[in-house]
Amino acid sequence: MRAHMVRVDAVVVQAVIAGALSFSHLHDLAAAAGQGGWKAWAYPVSVDLLLVAAWRRMRQQQRAGQAAGSPRLWFLVALAASLGANVATAGLLDLDHVPASLRVVVAGWPAVAFFGGTLLAHAPHGPDMSAVPESPTVDPSEEQATAPAAVDAPAPDALSAPAPEPTTSEPETVPAPPPGPAVALPPVLIDRVRALSDEHRSTTGRPADPDAVRARLGLPPSMTASVAAHL
Repeated sequence: MRAHMVRVDAVVVQAVIAGALSFSHLHDLAAAAGQGGWKAWAYPVSVDLLLVAAWRRMRQQQRAGQAAGSPRLWFLVALAASLGANVATAGLLDLDHVPASLRVVVAGWPAVAFFGGTLLAHAPHGPDMSAVPESPTVDPSEEQATAPAAVDAPAPDALSAPAPEPTTSEPETVPAPPPGPAVALPPVLIDRVRALSDEHRSTTGRPADPDAVRARLGLPPSMTASVAAHL
């Protein structure tokens, strides 16, 4: 317990020393940049408050499992301002002739600190638990009423009985319709059929095919028998 108290006391002492030195350096830099009187004392307070606020908000969002990018950014901005003042007052900067750019930065710091503090103060702390819908409670009697009814299991005999094999019936053969009677041809077609038959016989030495003659005359297939009757 005593060792823990000694360690805590040492950390507190270091924090007090670092805060006092940083406070003094920020005051000296602000005064050298033209911010005299009470304004020079307000600058260290502004920087340290932004540093502490950003650190606390960063820790809160990390514990809540949220991204802490914005608090980390403002923490680095405040840390850079404090560290820059410490380095600038270490003899690297002539405080009697401060550059104009540094005067602009010091003069614009209050607006930057106010903007960062406002964002940190109004950032959401965590998920809104009130927006989570409550799970509806189900009455046990309603749950029993809505439960599906049990399905009767089939008897063992019905399960063991083999299913009848499907019988395949052969397709019935439909007899082809008998050819219709020959249609009588007009005399003009009869002469034309005979002329084509004689021409084919004289050319090939074989009798003409009725279907070929019918096709040459442009008759339908049903007229093949009528053409064959006159060959």
